[in-house]
Formats: sequence, structure tokens, C-alpha cells
Amino acid sequence: MTVSADHREFVDALSLGGVEIDSTERRIAEYSYDASNYRVRPLAVAFPRNVDEVSRVVSACRREGVPLIARGGGTSMAGNAIGPGIVLDFSRHMNRIRSIDDAGRTADVEPGVVLSDLSAAVERHTGGALTFAPDPSSKNRATVGGSIGNDACGNHSVRYGRTSDHVVSLDLLLADGARVTATSTGLQATDADDAPAALRAAELTAGLRALTAEYLAPFRLELGRIPRQVSGFHLANLLPENGFNVARAMVGSEGTCAVVVGARMRLVEVPSSALLLIVAYDDIVDAARDVMTILKYSPAAIEGIDEQIVATMKARRGPDSVADLPPGHAWLYIDLDGDDEAVVAASAKQLKADLYDAGRALDCREVRDPVERTKLWRVREDGAGLSSRLQLADGHTVTSWPGWEDSAVAPENLADYLADFRMLLDEFGLIGVMYGHFGAGCMHIRITFDPRTSDGRAVMAEFLTAAAQLVVRHGGTLSGEHGDGRARSQLLPQMYSATIMQAFATFKRLFDPANTLNPGVIVNADSVTDNLALDGIPALPWQTSFALHDANGGSGSFADEVHRCIGVGRCRSHSSGVMCPSYRATGDEKDSTRGRARVLQDMVRGSRSVDQGWASTDVRDALDLCLSCKACSSDCPTGVDMATYKAEFFDHYYQGRLRPVAHYSLGWLPRWLTLTSRTAPVVNAVLASPVRYLALRLGGLTSERPLPQFASRRELRREIVPHHVPSGDVVLLVDSFTKGFRPEVAGAAARVIEQAGHTPDIRTDVCCGLTWISTGQLRRARKRLARTAEALDDGSDRAIVVTEPSCAAALRTDLPELVDTAAARRVALRVRSFAEQVTAQIEGGWRPTAMLPRAVTVQTHCHEYAVFGPATQRRALAAAGIPEIREATGCCGVAGNFGFERQHFDVSMAVAEQALAPALRADPDAVVLTDGFSCHMQARQLTGDPAPSASSHLAQILDPRPR
Repeated sequence: MTVSADHREFVDALSLGGVEIDSTERRIAEYSYDASNYRVRPLAVAFPRNVDEVSRVVSACRREGVPLIARGGGTSMAGNAIGPGIVLDFSRHMNRIRSIDDAGRTADVEPGVVLSDLSAAVERHTGGALTFAPDPSSKNRATVGGSIGNDACGNHSVRYGRTSDHVVSLDLLLADGARVTATSTGLQATDADDAPAALRAAELTAGLRALTAEYLAPFRLELGRIPRQVSGFHLANLLPENGFNVARAMVGSEGTCAVVVGARMRLVEVPSSALLLIVAYDDIVDAARDVMTILKYSPAAIEGIDEQIVATMKARRGPDSVADLPPGHAWLYIDLDGDDEAVVAASAKQLKADLYDAGRALDCREVRDPVERTKLWRVREDGAGLSSRLQLADGHTVTSWPGWEDSAVAPENLADYLADFRMLLDEFGLIGVMYGHFGAGCMHIRITFDPRTSDGRAVMAEFLTAAAQLVVRHGGTLSGEHGDGRARSQLLPQMYSATIMQAFATFKRLFDPANTLNPGVIVNADSVTDNLALDGIPALPWQTSFALHDANGGSGSFADEVHRCIGVGRCRSHSSGVMCPSYRATGDEKDSTRGRARVLQDMVRGSRSVDQGWASTDVRDALDLCLSCKACSSDCPTGVDMATYKAEFFDHYYQGRLRPVAHYSLGWLPRWLTLTSRTAPVVNAVLASPVRYLALRLGGLTSERPLPQFASRRELRREIVPHHVPSGDVVLLVDSFTKGFRPEVAGAAARVIEQAGHTPDIRTDVCCGLTWISTGQLRRARKRLARTAEALDDGSDRAIVVTEPSCAAALRTDLPELVDTAAARRVALRVRSFAEQVTAQIEGGWRPTAMLPRAVTVQTHCHEYAVFGPATQRRALAAAGIPEIREATGCCGVAGNFGFERQHFDVSMAVAEQALAPALRADPDAVVLTDGFSCHMQARQLTGDPAPSASSHLAQILDPRPR
């Protein structure tokens, strides 16, 4: 559906009526996708603030015959959160928890509430006594409304069941505008005084009773047979023996029958004792054969993963990420819990004995520590994203796709189903990574389809049909959690009789006779190969400055790179990790890594105004608030590196265009620092005078941030000359930021290296080119980096220690990508951050003699977090013997030039409030550790202390010279 003149008037009328609605090409690109294989362009996206605004949109869509699609976090893997009309995004504004009733064990919420936010709020409110149970892997960005839409479950569904098991009542807005509430016994008007709604509720209730009476036998025979039967409408809930529970019947209807505008959800008790048992197996089918034995012990969860996920996790996040798994080729995660720790422990002991007796378990490991349990669960929970790019045994990487990612059978049939399914994969020459909710018989299997080619799409369609027939033969369901959507609705006749399909159509028609709500899903379905996102992408040569090396060692294409994003939405989380600071500040999809990736994906396919390619202002606007923090390159399960894409795009976009003045004032900073080092006293005096404001304005910089003092050559020489050994065994690279603003750090770093018995060869003549990279001036950056590679490639294997983490990261990752030579690769492999050097020295026997603080607040630089690992700073501090380490895990908000630019200052400070500012307030007297110069400046801003001593570098804390 395109925006015709009539539709433009329709959208404008909604906007004039007070509804926040957006039909720009950039916004349409962001919402053309969810986490599925599909792409459907909407007409516009609305962000309702309340039920009245939802009603306004629903009424307008009904009047104009425009489809309406409700959307939460956009994490649907079945394509049920996209469509051709108006997309209603509830996550932006309608995300309030209205009330929590601990006595009644319920919570009243709006549909946009994120699941983990609800759980956390309930636990805080009840002192940890109650929680909200459903916990899919996407729980930190998926919403209650979305979970109601597809009847989401989660890791602990063995104990707590599906979302439908936790619904008390639903406030619905029908396609005809009536506001009704679905309860456990029928439908009623939400407002008792709303006579038309009361009449409509009575009519619907009567229609549903008639439907149930007509199809009583088929409902009993075909519906609700296994724990995870999510496919189709959940009409078994209407049976007399199930109490005619209309609220539960509406769950899983995928937005095709009504718009959920409120929900009352049931809460559950939190067990006081929990224990995780990790069991290793030689084979995933062996693991499945033990499920029935495990179920006898009433576990809260039985989750399974295969070796491909573990291999991929190890390759992407290092051996430490999976080091706690016992040796094997498949693993089960078994959560045992209860109110008596001794009973839980005894159950675990007996269960282990039973598993060993069965002869399939290779090893069993008990994990009681909550932190360790969380780390292990992350291997399982990141499976969906990680498995999209599988690491094979030969080291190669292949791409896998959803489409058949959540079939389910009865748990007792799981092993036989998996054995037959592997044979089916072999028959089609496909690879499938297997993980999922083994205790409920639900499997998440991503498969190496090829949706880019017509032959690949034909194989996909044929395989899906064969897979549907296979799971039905095993008494199972096409969907056990994600719903049918565009991925499986066409296949429902493989599972259900014509009679049941007719009942489904009648159910849909009772609620939505005009077929306004999410058309093409469950009934009157589109083909599973219609609207595939990778269909029709032109094979254009996107010339890039970055080599974009892929995991297999070759150079990839820009189009392939931006399609790393598969929409799982980890970047929309407000908790854990660092990604994505701008989204956390604004709450707008356009400022998420996913939103930017989707706009770039539309760019490479030549969609609408985004078809301007490298000249697209839509893409420029989408990238504007990207801080280039690089956190997505490590936090995103698929390895999206938006900082690199932004640099590449800006390089092309500004060819022949006048750049923002900050690209010259800050982007060329190393060049200006060469000049200021000769005249530092004069420059500092000028910038301390009223002339400062004019200079900042001319430079495109904010006047709300204090400027650092420029250092002179004399200061730098005083710090480094006494320690420089030209043939030293360690290269200490003093970067532009350290030379220009923090020369004292260079001296401290040299002394720390010397104290460990090394001799520092101090280099001040090379540059990493970071400021040119981050502003997209890549030809200049490449020239700088080529000279750097030539200067540092000296034939030795000496470590190159860099005091500034962002410069170290640029030399490790950007150098070999921009200067694609053997010399550049050799130099990159030698680069260490200073924290890495400290850890290596301590492991080699060195002990610092400086008087160390008992407690520090450390702001790990985002680039160090992404490139050298999130624990780099903590590991160095702990090894040095500092007992209390408070980490501000999150971007500081300055991020190089970003926080100094006038138009970005407010967002910069909002980002600081995510981690750094709260950490500083939590312990105002702690030593603040900021190895990154950007972080150093933000700490000074937040503490209100303009002195350089407001924060320290790790080298200064460990400096053996008395302070």
C-alpha cells in the first residue's frame, strides 16, 4: 500500500486530530520489518498516547478501509507485527503499569509494558514475593501486548505455562469502535454506561456460544491437545469444561480480532531457593530422550541447546563465555526450585543419579551462584540472534533463517521428532540449529534457507510443507510460541481439518467482519514466500572504504553487512550491556541500532526516497544520533557494527557537500593539536576569555561543556623523555588525546611498564585516525593509518600498548579494515589496551607498589568494552588488588565528537544518566576511573569539577611515583 493523495489526507487528518503519526519514508522503512523473514511497507506509523487516540485511529481505518496492525517491541519472528496499513506502536507511550494488587496477585497494565519491566516492578512492589512469570528470551524488549498476541511462553513455561495462563481479563477495542472487556466468562462493555458497547458484547458472547456449540466435537478432538499448541485460534478455551474463557481465547489471535488496550495479568510466587543443573550430552536427541525422566522432578525449566550455538558463542564472545559448560555436544539447562533449599538439593542429587543410570548424560554440573547462572542462561537466551550466523566446525560461518523456528510436539515425542527432523534436513541439504523449550516439547530451529534466490525460495516452500506434515505425524503443532503470522498461516490446513479452518474463519468474522485487523494472518493467509525481505534486492556494487571482512576471511558487501540485522531488537533493551545508548535516551525506534539498520536495508534495495543511496537524507537523519560507541558490534547477537556503517555512509554522503563545521573542528583534531602544542598557553588564555563563546559557535560546539586545557610540547616531553628507550621491549603509543590533553597519563603509563621490568619505546609520531573515521572522512583516515602501519610494522612481535582505549580499538579493528594489507593485520594483532597490559604484567608476576584506593567507580570506554571485552577494566583492577569496583556499564554520552556538538548536547547528557551519572552519585567520594578521554570529560561535567583530577586513568592509579 502506497501513500496516495487520499491516504495523505487520511494521515493528515489523524495528525490534526492529535494522534502522533508518521508517514515519512524513513519511518516506513523502520516499521516495514519485524524479526521475521518478511518485509511489508506500512502506510504510516501511529504512536497512541491513550485509548481515545487508539479509538480515533481504529475508527478512521474502518471508515477508509485501511488495514490496522498492532505492534509492541517488533520482535515477532513469524511476521505478525508488520502489515500494509497503519501500524500502531504501543511501546512508545502506552507502556504504563496502572496498578499492582499483591493481595489479589494481579497487575493492570497497558499493552506496551516490557515484560522484564513488569517483572521487576512487581518484585520491587512485593519485596520479591511475587513476579510476572512469562520470560521469553526477548523479555527485556518484548511487550505484554505482543506476548498476548502470540501467546508467548519462555524458558520457565514447564512451570508457568503460556501467557494465556496468566491472563485474567483483556480490555479490547473492536474494529467497529466498541470498547469491551473479555473475561473468564464472556464479554462485557468496558464502561458499564456504554449501551452500544454492551449490546455489541452481548451479541459477540452469543455468537461465540453458538460457534462453540456448532463445533463442540472438533474443538475437543483437534484443539488444546499438547502444552504448546499455539497455532490457530485458541478456541478450546471456549469449551464448557474450560469455563467459556473468552479472555484466554483471545490470546494468540495475533491482533486479527481486536486491539488489546489494557490487560489484567496474574502474578505468581517467587520460590525462595533455586538451583541450575547443566547436563551435557553427546547428541541433542539423547538429551530429548531424558526429558520425561526430568519432568518427574517438577522442574521450572528444561531448556536445550546444541553445539552449534555454543561454537558460535565461543567464536563471537570468546572462550570464557562458554567455559562453565561441561564438555559435550548438547546441553540441557534444568531449573529446580522450591521453598526448602535442602529439598531442592536432594532432588538435584537424585535427578543426577537417575540421569547417569539412564546412560545418556556425559556430565552434570550444579550451579547455585546467581551471577554464574545468569551468565550461563545468556548462552541459551542469545540463541536466536547468535544462530542467525552459525559457526561451523570447519570455522566457516553460514546464515540461518526463521520460518520453522518454533514447532512443538508432546514432550514424550520430542526425541523421535528431532531424529526424523534431522533426516528431513539432510534430505533437503539444509542445516538446522536446534535449541528450545525441551520440557514443553517446543523447538526453535533456524535453518540455512536461501531466501535471496528463486531456487532457494522454492526449496524453502517445499521444505516448510514437508516439515508441517512431519510435525503433524508426530502429533504436534506448527507453532509452539511465536504464532503463525506470515510464516505458517498458509500451512495451517496441513494441521487442521477444513472444519476447524472454517471455525477459525467464523471466529475472525464475528470480531472483524470487514477484515481490517492484521489481514492475511491465520485465515485468508498469504503464501509463506510472499513479501520475503531478501526477495528483489538488486545486486548493486556498493563500493566501500572498509574492507568489511566477513567471518570466513573474505571481503563482504555493504548490502550483506547491513542485513546482519534480523530484527531481534536487543538494541531496544534498557537493561544489560551498553547497546543502544541513543535509543535508551529517546525511546524512539529510529534511534535504535535496528531502526538504523532497517533504513540502510531499504537504502540498498532502492526503496522510495531511500533510493537516493549514499545521498539519502533519510539515512543521514537515521544515523544522526548514533554515538559510534561500537557497543552494538559486541552486544548485538548478529554483530551489527553501526559505527562502521555510519562512517562509511558519511564518507559517501558528504562527497561534494559542505560538512558540518564540527567535522573540521573536531574531525581534524589531531592536526589542530599539533598547532596548539606550540601555543598552548595562548590558546588556553583565549578560551578562558569571552572570546570562547564565539570560538565554540564557529566550531559548531556546545558552550555548555567545559573545554579541556591544551597541553604544550614541553609538558609532554617532561613526561616521556626520561622513560623513552628506542629499542624497548614494549611499544607505548601515546595517542593524540593523551598528547594534547593528558600528557601526565603518558608518564604514568611509562612508569608502570618500567616497574614491571619492561622498557618502553614511546611513540608519539603515529595516529589511529579515529576522529576522521568517526566523522566519515575515510580517505584521510586511510592515509594516516597507512603511515601508522608502516611505522609500527617493525618485524617484531612487541606489544603495542595504547593509553587511550578508543585509539587502541581503532588500531585493532579499523586499521586492518581500512588498510587491507598484511602489515596492517600484523600491527593490529599486536595492539593492547593499557588495561590489558596491566593484567598481563600482573599475570607475569608484577605487583603494583602504589597506594591503591579501596574503592573505584570505573567507566569502561565503550570501544574497549566492544573490542577488548566488557571485563577488561574489571579484570585489571581486581588483579591489582582493588576490592570494591563499581562499574558504570554504559556509554558516558560524549563519545568523541558527539557530546561536544551543539545539537547533541542534550542527548549526550541523557545518555550519561543511564549509567555514569547514577554511579557517580552512588559514591561521590570514590576514585573515578576514566581511561577514555571522552569519559574523563563527561565525569568532569557531571561532578561539576573542572579540574583534571576529577577523574583518573588506570595508569595514574597504579603509578609508582608518589602523588
